[in-house]
Amino acid sequence: MSYYPPSVLNLIQQLSRLPGIGEKTAERLAMHLLRVPGREAEALARGILNVREKVRLCSRCFALSDTDICGICSNPARDASQVCVVENIAEMVAIERAGGFAGLYHVLQGVLSPMDGVGPDDIRVRELVRRVREGGVREVVLATGTHLEGETTAAFIAERLSAYPVRVSRIASGVPLGGDLRYVDQVTLKRAMETRHVL
Repeated sequence: MSYYPPSVLNLIQQLSRLPGIGEKTAERLAMHLLRVPGREAEALARGILNVREKVRLCSRCFALSDTDICGICSNPARDASQVCVVENIAEMVAIERAGGFAGLYHVLQGVLSPMDGVGPDDIRVRELVRRVREGGVREVVLATGTHLEGETTAAFIAERLSAYPVRVSRIASGVPLGGDLRYVDQVTLKRAMETRHVL
């Protein structure tokens, strides 16, 4: 790539550090940025700097926010008596897009993973217990993943909350809509059988 000037090489190198962006994609992006009008390139640069300067974690639920309290936590139309616990912000966004939950959230910022050295003090369990202890929360919905770490984290949280007068529920999991039973893994199929309901 010595045929590019150092400034372009630097841009390609910086872009290739982004997740999912390889060297060839970074090169295409750099060439695109060279062709766009200057105001578009400046708007992109300002957008990146703005995110770095303004975005923080909500002090209540630990989702992304431009202010101390995020838009969901400060929305009076949300049901503050229900708190949905998720591993990360992407999962909260997925639940919001699905439109099936009108309560508040609590983003753990990870899951328990002793093999990786992640214990209860490394995720936001303490803050969740504090929210429940302060009152007003009637139900905690555990929406961690169904992988081993997610299940372990859900069980740990349920045990920690057992001392408080709060309902702890777990999101349903099982066979996906339109799924063929022949192709569903054994753990998912077992969970689907165990959580079956009457029609």
